[in-house]
Amino acid sequence: MSLASWFRWNDPPHRISQRNPTEMVVETLMMELSWQIKQAEKQQRERENEYRKIKTGVDYGWLVSYPKQSYDISPGERLQLEDMCTKIHPSYCGPVILRFRQVVAEYEPEAQEVSRLFRSVLQEAAEKIKEEEEAKKLARQWNTKNRTSLSLTTFKSRSRISPFISDIKTISEDVERGTQPNRRVWSMPEFRNTK
Repeated sequence: MSLASWFRWNDPPHRISQRNPTEMVVETLMMELSWQIKQAEKQQRERENEYRKIKTGVDYGWLVSYPKQSYDISPGERLQLEDMCTKIHPSYCGPVILRFRQVVAEYEPEAQEVSRLFRSVLQEAAEKIKEEEEAKKLARQWNTKNRTSLSLTTFKSRSRISPFISDIKTISEDVERGTQPNRRVWSMPEFRNTK
């Protein structure tokens, strides 16, 4: 038995193909949230160090040891956010992350406020997705209405307008013959049904 078969290095990774796109979106968005919380904590510590430096005139930052992550969202809030993430279509995952980063950069929130900003971005994206779905639905309805109006075109194609047929009587023919014109309106073309 060779080592390659024992370690199964030659087998393709099945993990990626078995994952649901919705699960991948949820995982990606929640990873972004946790990363932004860590970044907010880091910026908060840097602001506190700058304040201490200004206040005391000495930098004691090298003496302080910080916990890796002091703030974490509650399990209930995490479940709510994950549920909101399931409503995000995979094609919107990137724009949602970009919008979230933009909002975080704009407001420079504390670590506790990051999850609220994330929630607002998810709600904004869900509303936008809903509006676009409604617009697509209206467009589909409009297209089906246009298809039903095509029946008029098929009706028009059955009845042909023939203004230059030789057996159409005109006023000039009656004048040349010296007869009285019929009561028919001569300006109208003759309609004939073709079978």
